[in-house]
Amino acid sequence: MKDLTLYESIHLLAILRLGDEAYGVTIKEEISEMTNREISYGTLYSYLDQLFKKDLVKKHIGDPTNERGGRRKIYYQVTASGVKALKMAYVLQKSIWEKAPKFAFESK
Repeated sequence: MKDLTLYESIHLLAILRLGDEAYGVTIKEEISEMTNREISYGTLYSYLDQLFKKDLVKKHIGDPTNERGGRRKIYYQVTASGVKALKMAYVLQKSIWEKAPKFAFESK
């Protein structure tokens, strides 16, 4: 399994945090809240497609709703492989940061 990029990790974490409410709009909002950065829908769906192709997320189509004019939402869920990849990414990053020189964190 290849290592996750930072943004793949962020997308997976957002989906995990949202649980059953993980669809495009809510994922975008969660990522913005987590990172204090806005992302475009193009970027969002590009990453979601990558994660789907890597079998790190699965998706299903919800029922149509009146509030969306009958359009269906696509919901995302992190797969077992996605959880495993996130855990591996966490262990790797933690190991790297633990080895960072102390002076890197000192204020000047």
